Amino acid sequence: MIHLPQLIQDLGIILVMAAIVTLIFKKLKQPVVLGYLIAGFFLSPHVPFILSVKDTSSVQIWAEIGVIILLFSLGLEFSFKKLAVVGKSVSITAAFEVLFMLGLGFVVGRLLGWKPMDSLFLGGILSISSTAIIVRAFDELGLKSKRFVSLVFGVLVIEDIVAILLLVLLSTVAISQSLSGINLLLSSVRLGFFLILWFIIGIYLLPALISRIRHLLSDETVVVVSLGLCLLMVIITTELGFSPALGAFVMGSLLSETKEGERIEKLLHPVRDLFAAIFFVSIGMLINPNIIFEYRYEILLITLVLICGKFMGATIGSLISGSGVRSSIQVGMSLTQIGEFSFIIATLGLALNVTSSFLYPIAVATSMITTFTTPYLIRASVPLCDWVESKLPMRVLLLLERYQAAVQSEGGKAGTARILWRAFGWRILLNTIVVTAIFLFSQKFMMALFVNVFGTKLISLLFLTLLSLTIASPFLWAISFGRSSVHLSNEDRARVDQLTIGIQLARSFLALNLIAFFVNGFLNINSAAGIIMFLVLAALLLFSQVSNKLYNNIEDHFIKSYEGKYKIKYVEGGPKLPLLTPWDVSLVEFVIHPNSKLVGLSLLNAKIKENFKVTVALVQRGNTNHMAPGRDWTIMPYDRLFIIGSDEQLDNVKTYIDEKDESLNHHRKNELFGLKSIKLTAKSSFVGKTIRDSGLRDAISGMIVGIERHGQRMLSPESSILLLDEDLLWVVGDIGKIAQVN
Repeated sequence: MIHLPQLIQDLGIILVMAAIVTLIFKKLKQPVVLGYLIAGFFLSPHVPFILSVKDTSSVQIWAEIGVIILLFSLGLEFSFKKLAVVGKSVSITAAFEVLFMLGLGFVVGRLLGWKPMDSLFLGGILSISSTAIIVRAFDELGLKSKRFVSLVFGVLVIEDIVAILLLVLLSTVAISQSLSGINLLLSSVRLGFFLILWFIIGIYLLPALISRIRHLLSDETVVVVSLGLCLLMVIITTELGFSPALGAFVMGSLLSETKEGERIEKLLHPVRDLFAAIFFVSIGMLINPNIIFEYRYEILLITLVLICGKFMGATIGSLISGSGVRSSIQVGMSLTQIGEFSFIIATLGLALNVTSSFLYPIAVATSMITTFTTPYLIRASVPLCDWVESKLPMRVLLLLERYQAAVQSEGGKAGTARILWRAFGWRILLNTIVVTAIFLFSQKFMMALFVNVFGTKLISLLFLTLLSLTIASPFLWAISFGRSSVHLSNEDRARVDQLTIGIQLARSFLALNLIAFFVNGFLNINSAAGIIMFLVLAALLLFSQVSNKLYNNIEDHFIKSYEGKYKIKYVEGGPKLPLLTPWDVSLVEFVIHPNSKLVGLSLLNAKIKENFKVTVALVQRGNTNHMAPGRDWTIMPYDRLFIIGSDEQLDNVKTYIDEKDESLNHHRKNELFGLKSIKLTAKSSFVGKTIRDSGLRDAISGMIVGIERHGQRMLSPESSILLLDEDLLWVVGDIGKIAQVN
């Protein structure tokens, strides 16, 4: 008789039960994740009248694979470039909210009489909102074109990174059984070092590798290669003492920067969904109804703390970051739940055997409750905003508006430290990490090999030292003498030139200390290190042209690899515009469907501006952008209209455009164009000139859509208006060029 392994039987039972329950939940329009949890509960030993999974240890292995695939997919959806465009507003909001919930969760746990480790993990569980639940709620409520939605998505991007950091830090605390600030700081620095190093190596090598083998990449090969790279990074991170989830996320984010990133993400969707189902079902199997009943009051309390705490933390953080009252409240009401990362954090506590058995089911029960409440809370945010605005004194509202304008303004004189960081900071930091990585690799992996080859340890160390210094020389040269490739204004460049001597001394001192530290690590003799250090510096000066040329080639390749994917995206899909906009208005993209009634009409005849009081700031046709199109512009199929207006105005425009294919109508973030503010000062070259004569439009490759002057606002100002000192200009244009305008 043929024997069927128990693992296959269990897997079949898991998938059949998951399919049945999730079909029911789909019919009821409830989250699929919730269905998986309930399916797992039915398959657990706590429900004996239904088939139960017998080989739970094997299922846990599948669940660990599920975590890896899930984090890999989240990495593919993430992009390092997103960190550059989400803006300081959402970064401040996310940081404040996460720290607030970490502290609140820890305090609540201690008040309940829990152990410090349980309380700490509770704070981590309550800190991270659920991307899947929020996206589903926004889809069902039809809110994706609202301005606050872009802020929520930006916060979720930052929370993804914070969640990975939490996994590492909580692992460190759990293993050391100590809340030592020194240990946490060292772990954070170590994590940051390896993240940046992996980013540099990945961006430099992966795009080139993918480009070389692109013609060989069938769908099957793409899946095999990407999963192989994922598991390779998992092995590396595990060997370095980090969690497997970190390696999966990092490799996913690196592959997302390649030209095949979107293709990999699409092909891995079925694989991700399969393993995610197994992972969430395995979580559901750990739900113990007896524990949930025993801790029912704690669950209700923690749920209330979660909803109120998330709302307060995100709202206050958003206000501090410069968002308006209405947007801040809506952001706060949207983030009041926990999900995927919270389960992973709870699983980590169990796997390390540092948390009590009751914490896991409490986290799952809290997630299930807040999954149901999220859509209702988002829907209730509008009347809550109306009520708050009606109750707040006018003086407070005006103060908040002034604060918002001041925080969001791009103008003003930058500090010296900020200018120096822009000019040299990133280049010095990245090259320092590369030099450190070269010497660490030589010490850890090459030293034993050289001793075996040469036989004599001293000769081996001397040769290895010279080889390492030779390889590191272009990067040492860049630290010491490399020029800034960042464009600075004439005023900022003059300030940098005044500090040239001090800057050069500081950079040379850093390079000398790097050389001394690592040479001394090889030879362990300070005198020899000093001699070699100065010899290397002299060699760098002597061969500066060679080092300069070699480094420039390396840097050019890195920049091309980093930007390559986004150039392709620009050609294929057009710009994705950031929605960090003033006055509670948004910059939203509408794609004209071939069957739209607007096709063939001019903007004058379409009467979009006249009927809806909005501004068509940009039309993209093919690969060409047309800023501020005239009234005679003819609308054609697949034109992308970027329109500025309030949420209500844009909703009306969307209805008017009446696109047939809903998938074509969407707004997306873009690294190229956006709506920003510029504060004019007395030194500005634009002051005293009309908009037409100022040359500002050419300087930003865009247009002025509004002026705020002495508390008064002018939307779509005439070109004959004179620009004055202290004017706050709202402009649409190239973000990079806007940043250079003073």
